[in-house]
Amino acid sequence: MKLEGIHHVTAITADAPGNVDFYARVLGLRLVKKTVNQDDPTVYHLFYSDEDGSAGADITFFEYPGARQGRAGAGMVHRVVFRVADEAALAFWADRLAAEGVETSRLGQSLLFDDPEGLSLELRAVETPDRPLVALSPGIPAEVALQGFDEVRALTREPERSRRFLEEVLGFESGDEDGWEVRGEERGGQYVYDEAESLGTPGAGTVHHIAFASTMDDHKAWQQRVAEAGAHPTPVIDRFYFRSIYFREPSGVLFEIATIGPGFDSDEPKELLGERLSLPPAFEHLRDQIEPRLTPLPNPRKPAEVSG
Repeated sequence: MKLEGIHHVTAITADAPGNVDFYARVLGLRLVKKTVNQDDPTVYHLFYSDEDGSAGADITFFEYPGARQGRAGAGMVHRVVFRVADEAALAFWADRLAAEGVETSRLGQSLLFDDPEGLSLELRAVETPDRPLVALSPGIPAEVALQGFDEVRALTREPERSRRFLEEVLGFESGDEDGWEVRGEERGGQYVYDEAESLGTPGAGTVHHIAFASTMDDHKAWQQRVAEAGAHPTPVIDRFYFRSIYFREPSGVLFEIATIGPGFDSDEPKELLGERLSLPPAFEHLRDQIEPRLTPLPNPRKPAEVSG
């Protein structure tokens, strides 16, 4: 069995309207699902991705209005890295972010910056055989658009602590630095450790968990393999849009293994993804109680504004 790279990254926001503005308008991702946290349906779960809502391009947020700003530390992901095509794309994003008042810095073939709540992001020009996962957005030509995840970077006090588990149980391939490649038949990405000085504080602008992608056929076997390794995974949880298991790897980072599919178009047409509040069937009877408690959000995409 092989994991098919990064499935999604889930973080926390205290400001859903501002979050939508930044990730949908500024970064040009598509809001593909506006739903709720299925473990706490009083709060949003927002999903941004490529045009099709593909695994591998999907950064998601739980909204806790008024949450204090967090700080990444040991046992937490601290940076999310997206792919772009080339140097011209990096130049485009440096100009676009500067026009939005976002401070950036260059590091080799990368552009580093923070989102409005302090989550560290990186755009990296890479050559890869993977299909580019691109959203359509006004003012952002497809050739410079974000192309999906390249890497996530986590913090740990002991990089070697997790090596055996990552390589022997999850099948990560050792690479440069304290990092690994996670590659299946269709897609891959990197998981890297940086050294941490202290524990972090969860809150707005921090990552809640990182999910890696599994085929539907292999998912139950992954749950069994992780359990046999002593990592105490949850049972398989049906999230309607995908199925999930959760566990902590030895350095403390919360991992999820999520299936590729059934997909975000399970309950609304692909051309209308993210335009209304979607509730999985188990929550639909609570709509009249849930919807009034959620922060009103504008529709970031109108069909007349999108061109190929």
